[in-house]
Amino acid sequence: MADVEAGLDGDNKSDDFNYGYNFEFSEKSIRLAFIRKVYGILLAQLVITFGFVAAFVYITPLREYCADPANQWIWILALVMTFVCLIPLACCPGVRRTFPTNFIFLFLFTICEGFLLGTMAGAFAPTDVLIAVGITAALVLGITLFAFQTKWDFTMMGGGLLVVLIVFMIFGFLCAIIQSHYLNMFYAAMGALIFGLYLVFDTQLMLGGKHKYTLSPEEYIFAALNLYLDIINIFIYVLALVGAVRN
Repeated sequence: MADVEAGLDGDNKSDDFNYGYNFEFSEKSIRLAFIRKVYGILLAQLVITFGFVAAFVYITPLREYCADPANQWIWILALVMTFVCLIPLACCPGVRRTFPTNFIFLFLFTICEGFLLGTMAGAFAPTDVLIAVGITAALVLGITLFAFQTKWDFTMMGGGLLVVLIVFMIFGFLCAIIQSHYLNMFYAAMGALIFGLYLVFDTQLMLGGKHKYTLSPEEYIFAALNLYLDIINIFIYVLALVGAVRN
């Protein structure tokens, strides 16, 4: 009888162990599927955005049409729509977790952001834009690999990054007043650095695992939006820096 009870206890322990292993495996599978979905959405956003950039840089009639003061309403409409789509995605979990509403808002936001970025890139020489795209791609790849591999937990630094961002914004007003070429170069370099740190932070939030703070797998739209904004901001400041150095 004792042997039977021992055998039953052993079976239960074995079952418990298997359940734990299956649960851990399931969690890992869910997280990997979440990461793949986020990067799939992000890739689509970047293709759309840099498609607009290429159009404005290489299609002169389009660039001139949008630069005409009579057509500034298009730029204003895109700017307003950017915030109309961004605020619900950032502040309303019900919107960004509900299909297909979340994809509709994200698609409209990406279109508007791509248009605005394209009009800005159109003011630079094509060579400068290509250099900025290459530098941004290299930075994003290197930073992403670092975020995946490093043992440092950047998810605990959200408050510190916010403070740095606020100081950076105030410093931007100072640069606008002083109008110094070298100060603007320094400002652009600091902007690329700060949003590079945000890219590490948002990547580790998505990865989960041993990091202190993580995003739920339901927040794939929010995760893609964060990474997208980080990359776009890195590109903007790199482009400004390249333009300042080459001019």
